[in-house]
Amino acid sequence: MSQVNKHLAIIKRSILFVVHAKVSAFKSYHWSLFPLMLSVMVTGCGFQLRGDYLLAPELQTLYLSSVDKHGELTRLTRQHLTRNQVTLVETFTPQTPELRILKDELDRRTLSVFPNGQVAEYELIYTVNYQLRFANEDIQSFSFEINRDYQDDPDLALAKSRELSLMLREMRQEAADKILRNMATIQR
Repeated sequence: MSQVNKHLAIIKRSILFVVHAKVSAFKSYHWSLFPLMLSVMVTGCGFQLRGDYLLAPELQTLYLSSVDKHGELTRLTRQHLTRNQVTLVETFTPQTPELRILKDELDRRTLSVFPNGQVAEYELIYTVNYQLRFANEDIQSFSFEINRDYQDDPDLALAKSRELSLMLREMRQEAADKILRNMATIQR
């Protein structure tokens, strides 16, 4: 009887070993398919990374003008247009569409104050107004705001001024991106 138990134990271990080997092989095979399945699902739903925008053919050549020709928003918008293969002409002609940045300004509104009366938190409001003009058509005007909350701390003045400048840079970057997104929605 003990001999039979020994053989049964050996058979049981052999079966467990084979089953375990197959399961672990299936698991590694299963996980190697995961990136492939994920990429198929993401591609199948139409997901694309941001960056390049499909602009109307009329907007592939453009004249960019601005009240502040050397301003940060104008520079960033120029970069975004160039990155999206838009040809920017140097001189204005009535047949060339024109993107004109009229205004970009930063306002702030007090949200909260410290007990001593100093401002603790601001709301930064970055407003952008621009126009798009096509040949022999009315001017289309656009405007939008980008809002951020900014917590001020007089004890950390240097760090907070650096944080504020980074936040403003991000807001301008977002504004230039939003101008291109709006242009991409124009269908003619």
